[in-house]
Amino acid sequence: MGILYYKAALADVPKEILNWRLYWSVAVFGILGASRGFDEGLVGGMVKMKSFQKEFHLNQGSEDHIANQLSNITSMVQMGSIGGSLLAFILCDKIGRVRSLQALTLLWGIGFVMVITSQSSIPQILGGRFLAGLGIGMTTVVGPTYLVEVAPKAIRGMLTNIFAGAVYLGVMIAYFANWSSSIHISNSSRAQWVVPQSVHIIFAGLIFLLSWTVPETPRYLIMKGRHEQALTTLCRLRQLPEDHPLIQTEFIDVKEQLERENESTHGTSRWAKVRELVMIPANLYRLMLGIMSQLLGQWSGASSITIYAVDFFAALGKTGQSEKFFATCILGIVKFCSAYICAFFLIDFLGRRRCLYTGITLQTVSICYVAIYLALVPPSAQSSTMSASAKHAGVGAIAAIYISGFGWAMGWNCFQYLVNAEIYPLRLRALGSSIVMCFHFINQYGNTKAVPSMLLSMNTYGYFSFCTVVCSLGLLWVWFFVPETSGKSLEAMDALFQLPWHQIGRHGKALTAGQGSLSDAVHMDYLEKAEQDVEQNEVKKNANL
Repeated sequence: MGILYYKAALADVPKEILNWRLYWSVAVFGILGASRGFDEGLVGGMVKMKSFQKEFHLNQGSEDHIANQLSNITSMVQMGSIGGSLLAFILCDKIGRVRSLQALTLLWGIGFVMVITSQSSIPQILGGRFLAGLGIGMTTVVGPTYLVEVAPKAIRGMLTNIFAGAVYLGVMIAYFANWSSSIHISNSSRAQWVVPQSVHIIFAGLIFLLSWTVPETPRYLIMKGRHEQALTTLCRLRQLPEDHPLIQTEFIDVKEQLERENESTHGTSRWAKVRELVMIPANLYRLMLGIMSQLLGQWSGASSITIYAVDFFAALGKTGQSEKFFATCILGIVKFCSAYICAFFLIDFLGRRRCLYTGITLQTVSICYVAIYLALVPPSAQSSTMSASAKHAGVGAIAAIYISGFGWAMGWNCFQYLVNAEIYPLRLRALGSSIVMCFHFINQYGNTKAVPSMLLSMNTYGYFSFCTVVCSLGLLWVWFFVPETSGKSLEAMDALFQLPWHQIGRHGKALTAGQGSLSDAVHMDYLEKAEQDVEQNEVKKNANL
């Protein structure tokens, strides 16, 4: 059905726009999502490896002291990412999307060189992870912003969510790297944790090299007044001549939107952009969507399950080190496949709102099941003497963790990057995305820092019960506040957010169904003229016969 949707959506679009230049640019920026996935998948396993614990003396002291040390190490990338997401706003608008990509890969790679050369120094490993976090934080702004600006409208959801799917490509690779190291490298060798961490350096270097092969976005070039270069770049990305109606209308659409924005704000300063974002109701609603999606998504449990997967599988009865790491590998495969199934076949076909609603529902039910199981069969009661029904319920709980991963990929994971990048006006896109992703990492830092202590004080069933409540609140919020944005051009979002705030979420799509952008109108004229030409040619042909 998803394939049929794309065939219908692209039926009136020149086939040239789906070309290797577009796909190559999307691939280079899309793979950036793996940076977060690598860390989320690697760090939880790294701190559980005996070689790492021995080198950094993490098996000594009270439970509270150990939990605090572990949370400091695991959360330091999130701490750096807070600054990185704000830095991305300055660099994206100052030096462009491509140069920002090159800067973040350097921070990311150098940070992990510091990590693997730390030699028992906790301050160095913390500093290295913080520096790498600056680069990783920038990816969540730079990647989606570039993708949403180069993608054709009909497949913008699919192409932008390649970034979201890449997060779980990174998670999957990370889980398998940890599992392989735990099997094939001795617990007494520091190579056991260093080899998996080297994946960061390899990918950062590879993306840095590939970044020299992709063009800047036409929208950024127009924003900087480089109109000729923007038109040339747009033609290369679409593989169409300059006089083609689609090129002309897309170019005019972006240019006129930016001119309207500049006229309304008189080319004001960066701080004026902040005031514009928080003082104008339509922009404030956009910001609310981004911030609330991060707050509810981060505390729904999915991120902590990814980072502390080894601990959660241990609570569900997986005891051996290899067994726990292998269970995380399965989780990585599930999230990776789910993310790309949703990106390629669901996000544009079902729409943003319906995907989010369905995904959160799956996540709520599965997380609730895990909470009930752990309340009835706590880890202390799990043994080889458990009844057959309790063992079967335990298998169901592990399956529920995997189902929650699919729900997360379909819901919050798709929504948080795509909608955050596509709802803002061009001149506020980098700023809005940066603020929201800064809030994302503040939440993730708090979550990563708090979860070890929460598991001690609330027990695992208490934590999963908390996540169930958050997911339920998320369903209510989506029902009332989240609008459908699929099928709208980036320049046609304004009509949706000009509605009264209480109508945007539930009735926005119906109330703006007839409102499109300039390019939509001109494109329809172009199609009508083409149809008329075909009819006239047929008439002439029949007359000649």
